[in-house]
Amino acid sequence: MGLLFVFDMDDVLYDYDWRHRMTGLTALTGLDFPELRRRWWHDEGEWAAEAGRWPDGASYLADWSAAVGASVTAEEWLANRASAMTPRPEALAAVARAAELGRVTLLTNNGPLVGENLTTLAPELVPLFGSEHLKASSHYGARKPDPRVFEGVLRAYDEPAEHTFFADDMPINVEGARSVGITAHLYRDPAALLNAIEDFAEGRRELAS
Repeated sequence: MGLLFVFDMDDVLYDYDWRHRMTGLTALTGLDFPELRRRWWHDEGEWAAEAGRWPDGASYLADWSAAVGASVTAEEWLANRASAMTPRPEALAAVARAAELGRVTLLTNNGPLVGENLTTLAPELVPLFGSEHLKASSHYGARKPDPRVFEGVLRAYDEPAEHTFFADDMPINVEGARSVGITAHLYRDPAALLNAIEDFAEGRRELAS
């Protein structure tokens, strides 16, 4: 057994401009921001997708298009999603350090269309994580902060909670990870993230000695 480092994506490793994304979707669909939220961004739409309701990106996009009443291609949808993302080099450097200390994996609350295309949406992550470790919550059948998604990660990597570190920008998700015994860090800046990674690794070394 080693150390496992789990990272959120949006607003941790990337700046994520939600309103820019919604503006782009307005251009694609003709629906304004409140109407897009009413039609899809709720428990039966996007939150359900993040929890694994749709088995693949194609079925997700078909139902998304039906809900918004517009035909949008996967390429258009993904290009709009990518346009709202800007990498944070210092946060990515912290991931690189974590990869020197143990294994690293991504856990982002997203549905299967994002999950299947993370290598193109977030190409900066591929050399750090490896494509096989870029996972959306839909892969695990639950979304943060549900403890089941964290338990799924632990099973997938065969690591105990006490060997696992998690970073996220949302307090509720941090608490979800802590509820299953994972050491969780509330992201505020890359320097603090790097310090938390080093402290976690040093603490595990002291326990093992």
